[in-house]
Amino acid sequence: MPPKKAAKEEKILLGRPGNNLKSGIVGLANVGKSTLFQAITKSSLGNPANFPYATIDPEEARVIVPDERFDWLVEHYKPKSVVPANLTVYDIAGLTRGASTGAGLGNAFLSHIRAVDAIFQVVRCFDDAEIIHVEGDVDPVRDLDIISEELRIKDIEFVEKAHESLVKQTRRGGQSLEMKKLKEEQATVEKILAMLKEGKDVRKGDWSPKEVEVINPLFLLTAKPVVYLVNLSEKDYIRQKNKHLPKIAQWIKENAAGDPIIPISVCFEERLTRFETEAEAEEECKKLGTKSALPKVIVTMRKALNLGSFFTTGADEVRQWTIRNGTKAPQAAGVIHGDFEKTFIQAIVYNYNVLKEEGDEAGVKAKGKVMTKGKEYIVEDGDILLIKAGAAKS
Repeated sequence: MPPKKAAKEEKILLGRPGNNLKSGIVGLANVGKSTLFQAITKSSLGNPANFPYATIDPEEARVIVPDERFDWLVEHYKPKSVVPANLTVYDIAGLTRGASTGAGLGNAFLSHIRAVDAIFQVVRCFDDAEIIHVEGDVDPVRDLDIISEELRIKDIEFVEKAHESLVKQTRRGGQSLEMKKLKEEQATVEKILAMLKEGKDVRKGDWSPKEVEVINPLFLLTAKPVVYLVNLSEKDYIRQKNKHLPKIAQWIKENAAGDPIIPISVCFEERLTRFETEAEAEEECKKLGTKSALPKVIVTMRKALNLGSFFTTGADEVRQWTIRNGTKAPQAAGVIHGDFEKTFIQAIVYNYNVLKEEGDEAGVKAKGKVMTKGKEYIVEDGDILLIKAGAAKS
């Protein structure tokens, strides 16, 4: 049997490389974005107002990633210091129809979306006479169409500029390697443009590794992963019913197949943050027969960004580190300290699941489940690592 081609196996991801990725909360004005930001970050912006553009500069906060494995490790080691993983979230000003051509906050808003790596798209499904809707009434499918179109129009503008620049260069002709590369880039840009003009998002394309290398520097809005948050009234969230939900599911099936949809009640989440303790908030959820959607929202976004975790453990500190899935051991070591990547020797590895099953490190060692791995080892989500590195060169 012939060996598998490595290129097929290794899929290059759309988007920025690295682990320190950011997600932005996006949607039309007055759909509950800033209130969601306050609830998810347990912070107070002081400006979730009932008019468009209440948020002008994107607010930034780090959100702790809920993870039962981390909680178990903390309980097991009882360390002096604990450092959970976090996710950076931005609250971005509300979009309006025509933003791509400069309406409302227009270009500033779209440049803020360019700066994030993934999008929480908030869709309003609640009626409230006191909270005006910029389009006059509540119609989530229309809102989804507006946002989708505005992002695509802006991408077409970016891509047309890139195409213009490449055409100027390829017009010179010639057979050099550089010219061959430029012509390949031009062909990819033309493929992207055709896809956008057909009304499709770049993230839904089937791209080769070479094409991804052309797409990533363009920072396209429609190349970013999207998690759809359907903002319901508290009553609808608790009963998990709303007349708009089937239409939204159909729209996503037709326009963004495979993207996650999470029903949430932003006003309910915000109300939960007003309880003095988490125990009281949990008691309220129990009484209503529901639970907060925020842990699912955070974990789903982390998955959409293709992020995973490894742990370092001990009596001094238990820490959860964030990496892209598929990261090799030296690069994972570099997340702890830049020098560790350069001077990496080996990693002592066992997985959290093994530790939990065996009960303690002595049990893991007794079963011969502690592994010594070198530079080619791909760190698995949930690995516990001890990095061995040489002295840094001054």
